[in-house]
Amino acid sequence: MGYYDDHQETRSKSKRGSKAGYFLSSLAGLIVGALLVVLALPMIGDYGSEPAGSNLLNSTDSSESAQTESISYDVNSSVTDAVDVAGDAVVGVTNIQSGGGGMFGQTAEDSQEAGTGSGVIYKKEGDSAFIVTNYHVIEGAEQVEVTLADGTKLAAEVRGGDVWTDLAVLEVEGAQIETVAEFGDSNALKPGEPVIAIGNPLGLQFSGSVTTGVISGLERTIPVDVNQDGAPDWQAEVIQTDAAINPGNSGGALVNIQGQVIGINSMKIAQSSVEGIGLAIPIEMAVPVIEDLETSGEVQRPTMGVTLIDLANVPSVYQQDELNLPEEVKTGVVIERVIPNSAASEAGMQDRDVIVEMDGEKITNTIELRQHLYTEKSVGDEMQVKVYRDGEMQDLTLTLTDDAQL
Repeated sequence: MGYYDDHQETRSKSKRGSKAGYFLSSLAGLIVGALLVVLALPMIGDYGSEPAGSNLLNSTDSSESAQTESISYDVNSSVTDAVDVAGDAVVGVTNIQSGGGGMFGQTAEDSQEAGTGSGVIYKKEGDSAFIVTNYHVIEGAEQVEVTLADGTKLAAEVRGGDVWTDLAVLEVEGAQIETVAEFGDSNALKPGEPVIAIGNPLGLQFSGSVTTGVISGLERTIPVDVNQDGAPDWQAEVIQTDAAINPGNSGGALVNIQGQVIGINSMKIAQSSVEGIGLAIPIEMAVPVIEDLETSGEVQRPTMGVTLIDLANVPSVYQQDELNLPEEVKTGVVIERVIPNSAASEAGMQDRDVIVEMDGEKITNTIELRQHLYTEKSVGDEMQVKVYRDGEMQDLTLTLTDDAQL
């Protein structure tokens, strides 16, 4: 029995020794593992980081610096170049008329702004500079004020205006004028060609606004009601563009990608269902008018010396009973009155004659008559006219004069 107890005690001590060794080896392993992690941390921190010498603080500073750093780009383009060329030649035009009383004790005789538009400086000569704008921008003005691109305001004199082409010419002192626009060739335009509209939409607070687009169409004809009676009096030939043209853009420049003026912005179809249709007067059509307005204050156009009405507006009963027209004659222009001593009077034209042909061209209405007279003929020209008088065709020859001779 004694031997058995000694053996049991020996095995018990052996077990206790084994457990102690296991604990010590585990503890040593943990210590070694911890040391390895501590030693490895700098290497892990350096992996994929900035080059040697940087630290966590420097890395943070660099990140913050990258977030606040300003980067400058070269934004020059053909559009900005064109605006640089022509932009300062576009001015604001203010129509000033007598007001009807108002702020700060103004009387009815005080002047007030009646509207604003745009204009283009096209010439500087001597002490003067000349500006083209739309006639409707300065219509009825008692004074006209021009605002330059830098905000300088100048009093302007109206040299002349033409209601038919919606053009007018202004003159201002040229001492502060530095930029003059260059006219391009509107006859060389192509559909799809990029263009830029420059002007003052909605007033001077948006002065120098730039919109871009393309040529949408050429030689568009738009009916124009000159005398505001609700009936078209004229067909204006215009350039169509999708560059935005808003009220206040009128009289501003439509320029090509070289910065040359190829049109004078004039009208916009303002309907809720229509968008992206802007209209401009081709510069090739505008130049002769501008020259006449600058030199003589008006456009020298030939005149017949008659008042007219479309045959289509005459009731059919009068066409048969009063004019004695053949039944097949449905279109033409009726002469209401022949002015004494006019070209028509000298040629023997009479009241109630019905014009159906001019220089071999069929005439169906007053718009076609004016188009032929104003675009095909000049003062002093002869014009062959066919009229119906009491049901019979008459051939007449007119020697055209101007309004000043009536």
